[in-house]
Amino acid sequence: MLNRTLDNRYTVLEHIGGGGMAEVYRAHDNLLDRAVALKVLRTQFTNDDEFVTRFRREAKAAAGLSHPNIVNIYDVGRDEDIYYIVMEYISGETLKDKIVREAPIGTNEAVNIIIEIAEALEHAHQNNLVHCDIKPHNILITRSGRVKVTDFGIARAVTSTTMTQTGTILGSVHYFSPEQARGSVIDLKSDIYSLGIVLYEMVTGTLPFIGESPIAIALKHLQQEPKLPRIINSEIPPLLEAVMLKALAKNPADRYDSTREMISDLRLVINYIHDDHTRRLTREDYPTQVLPTIKLPGDEEDVALNQADSGSAKTNPANKILVIGLIMLLGIGFMLGAFFTFGKFWSMKEVTVPNVIGKHINVASSMMEAQRLKVSISESYNDKVAVGLVVSQYPEPGSIVKEERIVKLIVSKGFEKVLIPDLRGINRREAEIQIKNLGLVVGKIEEKFSATVLQDVIISQSYNPAVEVPKGTPIDFVVSKGQEPKKFKLPDFRGNSLETVKKQLEVLKLKIGLIREEAGDQYPAGTVIGHNPPPGTEILEGSAIDLTTVKYVAGDVKRAVVQINVPDGPARQTIQIVVTDMNSRRIAYQGIHKIGEIVEKTVEGVGNVRIQVYINGTLVQEQTL
Repeated sequence: MLNRTLDNRYTVLEHIGGGGMAEVYRAHDNLLDRAVALKVLRTQFTNDDEFVTRFRREAKAAAGLSHPNIVNIYDVGRDEDIYYIVMEYISGETLKDKIVREAPIGTNEAVNIIIEIAEALEHAHQNNLVHCDIKPHNILITRSGRVKVTDFGIARAVTSTTMTQTGTILGSVHYFSPEQARGSVIDLKSDIYSLGIVLYEMVTGTLPFIGESPIAIALKHLQQEPKLPRIINSEIPPLLEAVMLKALAKNPADRYDSTREMISDLRLVINYIHDDHTRRLTREDYPTQVLPTIKLPGDEEDVALNQADSGSAKTNPANKILVIGLIMLLGIGFMLGAFFTFGKFWSMKEVTVPNVIGKHINVASSMMEAQRLKVSISESYNDKVAVGLVVSQYPEPGSIVKEERIVKLIVSKGFEKVLIPDLRGINRREAEIQIKNLGLVVGKIEEKFSATVLQDVIISQSYNPAVEVPKGTPIDFVVSKGQEPKKFKLPDFRGNSLETVKKQLEVLKLKIGLIREEAGDQYPAGTVIGHNPPPGTEILEGSAIDLTTVKYVAGDVKRAVVQINVPDGPARQTIQIVVTDMNSRRIAYQGIHKIGEIVEKTVEGVGNVRIQVYINGTLVQEQTL
């Protein structure tokens, strides 16, 4: 695909990603002179007419969306057998990248991100379009921090085809809803469920349901309740936990009726609960009003003010009460935040944070408790640290803190696991790209003949599709060499000219190997007098055949006079003199003569010369010089 120009407009420049259904490239729009993202449908889906129809219809519907949190779709097209979508090119990272790097993400940031996603979904739902594949991988974050949702419409086409035609469920099993797992009708509440999982993953650093296979995970979506988020991360506000659990209800009727309703509750989290568990005041908490200046009793300016405007101070006691309440509330919040974050701020006792990096989480927790410190645990994938061992801690080892301080520990989940893609039926190059893009390694490649699989296409692979394996796992696969060549016995080419033998080899799908010349005077120069393998050998199509031909050798020229008496017969008779020597076999003379006429001709040759006379096609005379 690289450097190819689709529809004489979009020049493909760079491969930037891909999934099970399509590959994504950075391209240049030659007409409008701008960078675009080009999503190209995989070749295995282009022959499914129903799928292609849905793909194009849903993509065109998505192109009608216009929202600051949705990646713009500029064009939908087809160039020969390539179906593609032209989208806005976003320079940044995916939300999944951010989660892997930073999780658990703080409440404020996580909720703001989810609100932007929800607003994008609300716009889509108002236009009767359900995303069906909300996951961090489909959420882009620009360099300026803007959240952009991508892949609208495509997931819906995929889900429809796979469920109705193949009877299987494809997609992001960690994020899809129970109704998707059952193959039931999907509506906007399916997006709300997926959005709840994305929020859960952001603030806890882990997914609510994991398992050894996609089927196992799908069953958990149907049968199990997620672990309470605050058990994993005690810093999650209760109100935010309630929002997540409502979005993750098994029964769609128990979820939010709309993304707008969910957004309202998320704004409550922003307005009333801060990351340090203290009350945060906003413009919505109190109406805009003029407050009296706060003075201590006995202040001269306060007395002067009271004298100048005694009516205002006396007639507005509610304002003073409000200010006093505000000060008390902020003070309580400060003390609670300081207690949970920095320890007993009223205590003078300080402790040294022990070094628990590389220790098992149980041992690390015991060491912290021995120092009267609290522990907050988050998990992250790490291919260098064994499962259950501490990767990092904050505050750092050796820090002096007050007792009861919360120490955050990042614990290794071991190798990150990925789902094995189905490589069967795609060409070798595409398979290698998919493997590398998933963080896997190309293993051993075996080539085999196949009567049903085209050359350079994958026949089988070492892991079944959808199996979970750690990143970095080698994937072996078998590549087709095409149909196995036929076997047959090699004919005898000796005595034929080299040009004739070349044509015969081409018909038999054989190749010409080495050609060796050998002196001889029994056959004309260029005649094949031997070959390897020899006649009768069983060989395969495509084999090379070495040939030995007669070499021309200069020598004395022999001459002879040939005399012919034209016999009785037709009135006009054809006379032909044929000379065969080491150079060639040729007609030395040919003419029409009458009965009784005497024909006399001089002929010559080199080496072993044979002279043959034909009258009306019949050999009547022969001699050797």
